[in-house]
Amino acid sequence: MQDLRQGAAALHPTRDLVIREVAATIIDVPTLREHKLSQTAVRAQSYVLVRVRLENGATGIGEAATLGGPRWSEESVEAIKANIDAYLAPALLGRPASAFVANGAVLDAAAKRNNAAKAAIDTALHDAVGKSLGLPVSALLGGAVRTSMPVLWTLASGDPAQEADEAERKLGERLHRRFKVKLGAKAPADDMRRMRHLAKVLGGRAELIADANQAWDEPTARRCLGELADMGAALVEQPVAAWNVDAMARLRARPGTPPLLADECVFDIHDMLRVGTAGAADAVSLKLVKHASLRGVQDVAAVATAAGVQLYGGCLLESSIGAAAHLHVFSTLREVEWGCEHFGPQILAADLVREPLRFSDFEVHLPQGPGLGVEIDEDAVRRFARD
Repeated sequence: MQDLRQGAAALHPTRDLVIREVAATIIDVPTLREHKLSQTAVRAQSYVLVRVRLENGATGIGEAATLGGPRWSEESVEAIKANIDAYLAPALLGRPASAFVANGAVLDAAAKRNNAAKAAIDTALHDAVGKSLGLPVSALLGGAVRTSMPVLWTLASGDPAQEADEAERKLGERLHRRFKVKLGAKAPADDMRRMRHLAKVLGGRAELIADANQAWDEPTARRCLGELADMGAALVEQPVAAWNVDAMARLRARPGTPPLLADECVFDIHDMLRVGTAGAADAVSLKLVKHASLRGVQDVAAVATAAGVQLYGGCLLESSIGAAAHLHVFSTLREVEWGCEHFGPQILAADLVREPLRFSDFEVHLPQGPGLGVEIDEDAVRRFARD
């Protein structure tokens, strides 16, 4: 007991955990192959690396990811950094880092939306506090109930032969046996031929998920969903525009429709409530860039679970920094029925941490240690930092 008292006395939370600096850096890391979505194609992945320094000298890191600029959502790395520098960082200076909920309210008052920027700051605050207290971020969120989870790989080159070879390699290496296929960049007929090729080649040895990234109107989605059901697709992500929740509900109600995954139509708890009430989805993709904070992910997950909607751990090609943050919050959820897709570190030409996340036996493993459990690679940051 005496040791515990001495340890507590050594750290004065109101003084030592005060936020002294918040800095943002844009990072551009080449990818190993082109990653095509319906609205963009990525050859280099861009991040904003956020560092928070506390009065006690502890530094926490967080990451905001985008895809090809403000195309997946309204945020770009340029806007994220500008808004952190001008509005979000100044609002936090001098505040206690451990006041996570109150700090979120301060950020919301300083800027509307800007969810990716806020999530990166929130992650860095949790990392810094975790390091200061010798606790993993998951402990600050209620404690982990798992140390690893199933992880899928995304096929997004658009070349069926290349994608089949890529999937075979991942299967052979026991890294992934569930594959998400990005659709919508080509005509629906071409996408369906591509899906049929992959389904035939993989021959039931792997599960296929289709992601249209809002590319289809309702009649097109109706036709494609029927074909995808015939191919045995396990899940279809966001087939129509994010605003068209009613169409999602109509499509889901049709006999034979594969399970539907909501993504871009759910950014906050109010969106989740609407989707759940409409019966518009079987599962929801959870992402820090959408939900604005680690607790925001937990909140959306709670509403989804209450509505009978299953959970899926989504990604935006994060490095091991952003992926680690997601894994910490996912580890605190009782169920994540569909696993996660945090393969991002594997598609980068180089990671931003000294020891990347561990992938084995078709699962990704929660990093251990205080804070996020990852240590930044300063050489990599200097190499890929934007001037």
